[in-house]
Amino acid sequence: MALFTAVGNQFMYDGKPLRIISGALHYFRIVPEYWQDRLLKLKACGFNAVETYVAWNIHEPQEGRFCFEGMADLVRFIRLAEETGLHVIVRPSPYICAEWEFGGLPSWLLQDKNMMLRCSYQPFLDKVDAYYDVLLPLLKPLLCTNGGPVIAMQIENEYGSYGNDAAYLSYLRQGMIDRGIDVLLFTSDGPEDFMLQGGTLLPDVLATLNFGSKPEQAFAKLAEYQQDKPMFCMEYWNGWFDHWGDEHHVRGYDEVADVLDRILRSGASVNFYMFHGGTNFGFYNGANHIDFYEPTVTSYDYNAMLSESGDITDKYKAIREVILRYVEPPETEVPAQPAKRSYGAIRMTEQAALFESLPQLGEAVGSAYPQTMEQLGQDYGFIWYETFISGPRSGCEIIVQDVHDRALVYLNKEYKGVIERWGANSAKLDIPAEGALLGLLVENMGRINYGAKMKDRKGITEGVKAGTQQYNQFLFNWSIQPLPLKDLSALIFKPVMVEADAADRASGNGTASGPRFYRAKFLVEERGDTFLKLAGWTKGVAYINGFNLGRYWDKGPQRTLYVPGPLLVAGENELVIFELQDVREPVVILQDYPELH
Repeated sequence: MALFTAVGNQFMYDGKPLRIISGALHYFRIVPEYWQDRLLKLKACGFNAVETYVAWNIHEPQEGRFCFEGMADLVRFIRLAEETGLHVIVRPSPYICAEWEFGGLPSWLLQDKNMMLRCSYQPFLDKVDAYYDVLLPLLKPLLCTNGGPVIAMQIENEYGSYGNDAAYLSYLRQGMIDRGIDVLLFTSDGPEDFMLQGGTLLPDVLATLNFGSKPEQAFAKLAEYQQDKPMFCMEYWNGWFDHWGDEHHVRGYDEVADVLDRILRSGASVNFYMFHGGTNFGFYNGANHIDFYEPTVTSYDYNAMLSESGDITDKYKAIREVILRYVEPPETEVPAQPAKRSYGAIRMTEQAALFESLPQLGEAVGSAYPQTMEQLGQDYGFIWYETFISGPRSGCEIIVQDVHDRALVYLNKEYKGVIERWGANSAKLDIPAEGALLGLLVENMGRINYGAKMKDRKGITEGVKAGTQQYNQFLFNWSIQPLPLKDLSALIFKPVMVEADAADRASGNGTASGPRFYRAKFLVEERGDTFLKLAGWTKGVAYINGFNLGRYWDKGPQRTLYVPGPLLVAGENELVIFELQDVREPVVILQDYPELH
């Protein structure tokens, strides 16, 4: 048993002064086989602690059904950190931001049409309580007060950037204490007056800061609110994340090293956000909405000290040099780099058209009006809406109010255009005299993870109108089919006939060039990390041996998807790609290097 406390302007651990030099690793962004590798590299760099968020939505994916296995095995991750000789900082607040889907909140919260998030709305608090009743007893034995490695825990995350409900923060704090959490508790906010005033509990909770530069000014601002307590930069942003369509963010290691040196020179503690970013596997990327909606890419490389695949970078070496000015060199040696493999070009030999496969992917429901994913109990993926529209109508505008987030438009299963949340909200169609089936394939590209627009329900959130922008009518009587794309085992694949497909495209057969699943089998002799390159492909999702690697999109900046070696097997492997539009040459490459820009 040990105590970690704030005494005056320094931290004390087991009665001795301790400065925290920590790095962020998110267990849910790293395959478990690599947790130890990343932790050892953290220790070898001179760090004495690891910090992680806890993502509620991976632990309670459906209400009342909990998961703490595989990539969600939080207890194992913390125990590995302990074995590595690291202290652990845990941030189990209901909301985490983290560029993670819905900021870590579970999508099923939005089934309540009146739901209010991150405040003293009792139905929200009830859901948090039910989650904490399961989560916190798992963490209690891991606290340093019980002989474990966890020295501190967060109450809420950057709350001052969202609201000012002090009663809500107090409720969370008391809920943690009532469940036996007796380690140091803290909040973290930006160094602005309104953020500190809204997010900081005084005097019984330590306030920490999040910033990327100007540490002197940041700590001076915190000192106006919190005296005679240790200074702690809980998030030192040494890189940044990418949105689809933007350039890959890079922050030079000289600048990062200089700011770190100034933080440490001041006597403060620090947590690197991120030490190693990892990957937004599956559909777990988040999104931001400042001026418009911007989804985050699959890679969470973050231009961090370790690359997405765990490689040592020049930034790692520069930071290690700074840290060793302040601490003794660690005895831990830097582990060898994970092996990278190139498996060459792979031709996709089988295919299954989406529209032909709808019966294998689930059941459609009838509804007078378009319903959202959340109303139908769906969390992630795609959703198909279809209704009959009468004709003739020349130049009829189909107006979606509002699409969340991107809809492909079809008439009698023939592709007619795209409607995007950040662009035009309509498409013009010519409806034949006999009428036609209007279809909309809507993709959930990630719920907003930060700011005021977080109640981000997915699918068609209002309705669909036909006519003109000025004169139109709502369309009713819909068939809706959720397409979460979690289990593709029921798909019926047929051989790819490249020449026949080309003839179908030339003849204007819309179904032949519509969304489809492609499959290939390939052999692996030696497993190693690899990177899936989809040159010539447009947009979709890739799966290795049933594991969802995440989204790809030809608009970049990300050009490859990371495939961790542990996802492969010695022998035959299966690759499935769900491509939204048309591929003339269904060939991919598994290469031994990433392309992030």
